[in-house]
Amino acid sequence: MFRRLLVTSALPYANGPIHIGHLVEYIQTDVWVRFQKLRGNDCRYMCADDTHGTAIMIRARQEGRREEDLIADMQAAHERDFADFDVEFDNYGSTHSDENRQLCGEFWAAIRQAGLVKEQAVEQLYDPQAGTFLADRFVRGGCPKCGAKDQPGDNCSACGHHYTPIDLVDPVSTLSGAKPEVRSAAHLFIELEQLHGFLAEWTQSGDHLQPEIANYLQGHFLGEPLRDWDVSRPAPYFGFEIPDSPGNYWYVWFDAPIGYIASTQQWCRRTGAALADWWKSADCEVHHFIGKDITYFHTLFWPGMLKTAGFSLPTKVHIHGFLTVGGEKMSKTKGTFIRARTYLDRLDPSYLRYFYATKLTSRVDDLDLSIDEFVAKVNADLVNKLVNLASRTAKFVEKTGLSARYPDDGGLFAAAAAAGDEIAAAYEACDYNKAMRLVMALADRANAYVEENKPWELRKDSSQAARLQDVCTAALNLFRQLAVYLAPVLPKLARQTGALLNDPITRWEQSQAPLAGTPVARFTHMLKRVEEKDLYAMIEDSKQEAAAANAAASTPAAAVAQASPGGASSVQPVAAAQAAPEDRWNDGGDALAAEPLAPECTIDDFAKVDLRVARVVAAEEVPEARKLLKLKLSLGGGVYKQVFAGIKAHYEPQQLVGRLVVCVANLAPRTMKFGVSEGMVVAAGGGNEAFLLTPDAGAQPGHRLH
Repeated sequence: MFRRLLVTSALPYANGPIHIGHLVEYIQTDVWVRFQKLRGNDCRYMCADDTHGTAIMIRARQEGRREEDLIADMQAAHERDFADFDVEFDNYGSTHSDENRQLCGEFWAAIRQAGLVKEQAVEQLYDPQAGTFLADRFVRGGCPKCGAKDQPGDNCSACGHHYTPIDLVDPVSTLSGAKPEVRSAAHLFIELEQLHGFLAEWTQSGDHLQPEIANYLQGHFLGEPLRDWDVSRPAPYFGFEIPDSPGNYWYVWFDAPIGYIASTQQWCRRTGAALADWWKSADCEVHHFIGKDITYFHTLFWPGMLKTAGFSLPTKVHIHGFLTVGGEKMSKTKGTFIRARTYLDRLDPSYLRYFYATKLTSRVDDLDLSIDEFVAKVNADLVNKLVNLASRTAKFVEKTGLSARYPDDGGLFAAAAAAGDEIAAAYEACDYNKAMRLVMALADRANAYVEENKPWELRKDSSQAARLQDVCTAALNLFRQLAVYLAPVLPKLARQTGALLNDPITRWEQSQAPLAGTPVARFTHMLKRVEEKDLYAMIEDSKQEAAAANAAASTPAAAVAQASPGGASSVQPVAAAQAAPEDRWNDGGDALAAEPLAPECTIDDFAKVDLRVARVVAAEEVPEARKLLKLKLSLGGGVYKQVFAGIKAHYEPQQLVGRLVVCVANLAPRTMKFGVSEGMVVAAGGGNEAFLLTPDAGAQPGHRLH
């Protein structure tokens, strides 16, 4: 039965260009949407620019132009970048639209009628030099909970605590460097606690959220009363003025998610569809793709707004991790703040689409990008395994075409067709890493077939012409089959394959039946090998762009206007690529000094320890023990172990459920007064610290560490 699906990504903020960190999300979403369309589902991808807020106002002021002109130019640039990365929207709108203004009013009226709005005076930070109240991103200071320095005005990057700018310790305005004043202004709040019961039920039941996200919400927010949500900002502010509260504007996080519906409304008016069929129908699934940094807004505020206003709740919120490179944050001076356009000037977008696909799983894991791995994956998988199948065989059948009947290939095509369901299930679950591994395993078998049959040798013997045509027919069909499976990730390659074999790739079912008797076009270049020098040239380009931007930023406000990520952006700054010095991570020696290396052991000694990947399937406190948590670990295949771990001071039980850990699986059982401990989980640290070790994406319960 075919499905109807409405899909969104978080709205990119109109205050800056798209960079490769943003693209994690849009490529992830585009792959899922293309897969659904290939399967025959009626799937629509809606997005828009997030355009409101103080950051836009400040930048427009610095550049001496209207906010409307600024956001129009930025939207055009965003759409060009997305199109060149083969990210294809059904509609791409703007939160500064008539549709969004009307829908914001509809939501607000429903929320008012439900009795969820209250007004109260708020003490807020005000920059006397810039002449404006300070939005969250324009003030930095110490975290009021953990004391971490130089934190933004909404939540701490060190401990995750949420707060308001006025809570910061020793705050400083990033607009002028001035010490802000505390001033009072009337604000409007939504009393989210009135929706506590609904939100607790929705987040903790069904498959709306990944298990680790549901556990996070329960442990950090839903276990206590929910805070009122401040949804207004006083003038001056670029946004929509609240109709029943002159001088106040809806906060950007109120109107931004409503932009999903407004973009759909634009598409409906263009196509003649009915909005209610997509946002008020039980027959339509709504899927949001976001980064983990905006979980709070999309899993508590947004469902509460939708429920109150009578719109469909999300079927699922798919949350991904951050992009890092070498474990460091994006650095403009190191050239690793790489804009989408800078990448496109040097490299094929197919490379990045495939690399991200090999990293993305159904979990909220961070992605790491290194130059070595990027080059190796692209060249080994896309060039050596995939494209070579076509380049080594197509030229031999340009004149004769494919054989009239599909030849005996030893069952390769049939076996690969049977793998289609497992590959499809991986795509559906957003486990692209698994899908890519399955497809590349099929590519290995197809290449082995070509190597065994050596068409380049067969062509030398005219008596082997029929055999040559059969071998090339099988090889090209296996290539086409892989191209169908990879079409969501590599749409450009799918188009090239369709042109080569005179059969455009439009349906998943094309992977299930081979072509026979069709003409073969002249083979043309598909993908070339990626060179390290191109990546380093791209990094050098980024350094020069950063230097030029710094020179142009003549005031603190101008610098903020150029650099602020803003709005509903869902990405972490991208970390640095390979720095040359060995000490680029600035690792200290304190930990090693506190706990020196143990005496040498032999490889035989080490081999006695059986380290396995395990998943925590249950976790609970041990009331009688000050330090212990009781864990149930799955090693796969129905094998479980009970472990008592001394990590009670460092982890809440609900944080651990679903997480992959490393355990010592062959440790002799130890009888304790609380029960029998059948192993040990591995953690780093010492003294009052403990950090559980987590395997990289792709590891499965039961895998042994070697």
